[in-house]
Amino acid sequence: MALPKFEINDRSLSRLCVHTITTKPWDIHTAISKYSAKGIGGISVWRDTLEGKDISAVGKEITDAGMHAVSLVRGGFYTGKTAEERSKGLDDNLKAIDECAALGAPMVVLVCGATPGQSVGEDLRQIQAGMEATLDHAKACDVKLAIEPLHPMYADTRSAVSTMKSANDLCEAISSSHVGVAVDAFHVWWDPEFEKEIVRCGKSENILAYHVCDWKENMEHMLFDRGMMGEGVIDLKTMGHQVVGAGFDGFFEVEIFSNKYWSMDQDAYLNDIIEAYQATC
Repeated sequence: MALPKFEINDRSLSRLCVHTITTKPWDIHTAISKYSAKGIGGISVWRDTLEGKDISAVGKEITDAGMHAVSLVRGGFYTGKTAEERSKGLDDNLKAIDECAALGAPMVVLVCGATPGQSVGEDLRQIQAGMEATLDHAKACDVKLAIEPLHPMYADTRSAVSTMKSANDLCEAISSSHVGVAVDAFHVWWDPEFEKEIVRCGKSENILAYHVCDWKENMEHMLFDRGMMGEGVIDLKTMGHQVVGAGFDGFFEVEIFSNKYWSMDQDAYLNDIIEAYQATC
């Protein structure tokens, strides 16, 4: 499950990873074939693409194509007003860990959850309790839990973890080598404390993943109108140097949700992704 480590200035295609959600119209087999044909080194697999599949066979298909399964997306959603709701969340996370291990990926990316009507403090307590309840299983499967802080506009129903600081605080509270942070440029670029917190994260060796896309001015949809790298306001060159400078030596993962890009020719789109990665990251 170990991933390769890259040199600090390496921006080769072998360091590029693409999430299957980025090219949503392609099924998992097409994505593997198309990515590997371009020399892309990694693929992060969204769970919907694995429904009805032999997950171990998909993992072998990725390896046979000369690629790495970088992560499984996604687990989390630990919060709930009732014990039954929280129990369902725990069961799904245990399942996600099993799927991740079967795929041969080293981590599950967590969108941690938030429940309307609960305080942020209560959500965070439930998230920590949920992660701790699944941690032994993650350790047994040698799967890491990657906390992804989300932009505050998603704090109502998706995640009470909205800043790098809150993600770092959670990692320190749990204190396990199997827990870390997935840094997503789209979600944290705005944070005035980002530079301080990425250094803090690096000192703890907690940076597990780095996701890139761009924040467009006047987005048409808060979820499905992410920008191509270089299309928006994020200084990805600086952020990339900060993340790598803090000790991150893993993949640069392109994760774009976009009705615009999903509607275009996906082969041409993949070429655009490669060009944008090389120009901006």
